Amino acid sequence: MKATDTHRLSWDEWDELNDPRPAESGFDRVVERALSRRGFLGGVIAFGSGAAVMGAGTLLSAPAAEAAASGGRFAFAPIQAQTDHTVHVPEGYNWQPVVKWGDPLFADAPAFDHATGGSAEGSDRIFGENTDGMELFEIGGHQVIAVNHETANPEVNLPQNTDGVPATAEDVAKLQNLQGVSVFEIAEGPDGWSVVVGSPFNRRITHRTPMRLSGPAAGHALLKTAADPEGVTVLGTLNNCGAGRTPWGTYLTCEENFNGYFGSTVAEQDLPDDFKRYGVDRESRYAYEKFDPRFDIATTPNEPRRHGYIVEIDPADAASVPVKRTALGRFKHENTAVTLAPDGRVVVYMGDDERGEFLYRYVSDGFYAPGVGTSRLLDDGRLYVARFDDDLTGEWVELTPEATGMSEAEIRIFTRMAASKVGATTMDRPEWVAVNPVAVEGYCALTNNKNRGKKPNEGGDPTPVNGPNPREANEYGQIVRWYPEDDDHGSDRFGWDLYVMAGNPTVHKDAYAGSKNVNAGNLFNSPDGMKFDTTGLLWIQTDGEDTNEGDFAGMGNNQMLAGDPATGQIERFMTGPLGAEVTGLTWSADRRTMFVGIQHPAAPFPDGTGKLPRSTVIAIKRNDNALVG
Repeated sequence: MKATDTHRLSWDEWDELNDPRPAESGFDRVVERALSRRGFLGGVIAFGSGAAVMGAGTLLSAPAAEAAASGGRFAFAPIQAQTDHTVHVPEGYNWQPVVKWGDPLFADAPAFDHATGGSAEGSDRIFGENTDGMELFEIGGHQVIAVNHETANPEVNLPQNTDGVPATAEDVAKLQNLQGVSVFEIAEGPDGWSVVVGSPFNRRITHRTPMRLSGPAAGHALLKTAADPEGVTVLGTLNNCGAGRTPWGTYLTCEENFNGYFGSTVAEQDLPDDFKRYGVDRESRYAYEKFDPRFDIATTPNEPRRHGYIVEIDPADAASVPVKRTALGRFKHENTAVTLAPDGRVVVYMGDDERGEFLYRYVSDGFYAPGVGTSRLLDDGRLYVARFDDDLTGEWVELTPEATGMSEAEIRIFTRMAASKVGATTMDRPEWVAVNPVAVEGYCALTNNKNRGKKPNEGGDPTPVNGPNPREANEYGQIVRWYPEDDDHGSDRFGWDLYVMAGNPTVHKDAYAGSKNVNAGNLFNSPDGMKFDTTGLLWIQTDGEDTNEGDFAGMGNNQMLAGDPATGQIERFMTGPLGAEVTGLTWSADRRTMFVGIQHPAAPFPDGTGKLPRSTVIAIKRNDNALVG
């Protein structure tokens, strides 16, 4: 593959190509022991909050089985897998586009041009590319959505460039503007939902937007640059993947694969150890370093360390300055799930989306109460990493200077290394985390890990088959669930089980068939996005293989499923168009509309033949206008 083709790779493929993990042998015996000890998931899969653990052969109790047979809690008839270029929803539901890449957020924004994908001028006045995590906020009677724009698609965004690679500073400026975050008001009219163009809530936050650093790492020497000698002001937020919200009404956007934006104009540039652990290399995905010295590690070596954080945005104030909260650690943040401990402390769960990395938790020192100041709640607190034991218990291990030999600032800048020092459990790519609103339990989508049992992570931590990650070369993924001790998310101990093991029972008869709540009618792989509705149903979105062949036969395009934590039942609700990831989910204030993101679809979605494919947020409603989740 030519170097100029690297932007077409997935982030995982790009990391593997630029920084392949060393081989590790001797795991066959570990796999054999793990499967033998568990009798294929015996004692791991459980259903029902706090329920007794069941073996793999006892999927549901009799009452739960009856509920599942009668449709259970789902208010829809499950749909079949699809392989075409459009969206499918159940009978009795409908969908429509709300906003697409290139649509105006302001009256002076240029109209979308399918021939050029638009120019750099005005590209920060339109809805950006590759929608991802999102949240809706009701602000003084207005409905305001904040949504991430994770990546660019240069071959689509720069259609006049034959190789899809930025060729000028203008090209780079355009890609920088198409990513980041959009905040905009929406309203429902006779023809459905649409953007309120020019609303005072509307704003674009891009790779060039000024923001403030706060917390233990702010002002540290490793975060200082010539342009920012104080180490407290940074331009831009990068690779905004999943999202979250705080109890006080702010939006949390998560910087994931920030490493891919940096490169070097010096071919033999030396790379420090922390660059290797985080995947910062000499070649970037988008050639930023050739036109913007901020992304050239030969010129600005500290710049990568100023990214990889959680960024807090106030959707109610378009003039507010976003804040990078370093207390929450630096890694490839997927999303945040924010909840409260019984005593009012703020608890934030976070996954590090890379093979063999870790699951984290932050607990504030202060307490949240409506009307009381919140400015320090995400700055002053304790950072923990998860350790899962095979006896179905686990512990949140605090990352302290005493435990790691690192300062508080260093722990926040080099969080992966700190977690390795305390023996955290390597996980199968921890993606979205969700907290059940009607039970004290948390969930994390472990999307897949082809290296499980074969290679260590980049820090050299072994990745043996273990309890929450029970399959070698895991290409399907699973969802792990934990129950905080004493029903307290602030507790350092928890019990755990697996809610589901994705797989394909039509192809496999062993562990790769998946758990018993996976069947020919609900096949899926690579659970990624997850979110609970107010009733306690878990909505699961996928970002995996859509070849519909071989190990993935019968799975079709990426999709969204609904899961009932009480019974284990999972049913397919929606399918996306070919080539797309289904990602990001929120609801209107009255819960009668579900907003879902469609990222990087293949043509001709959604505008038809001969048009550029466009990342889109869609609205899903019931025909009778009843509640949707």
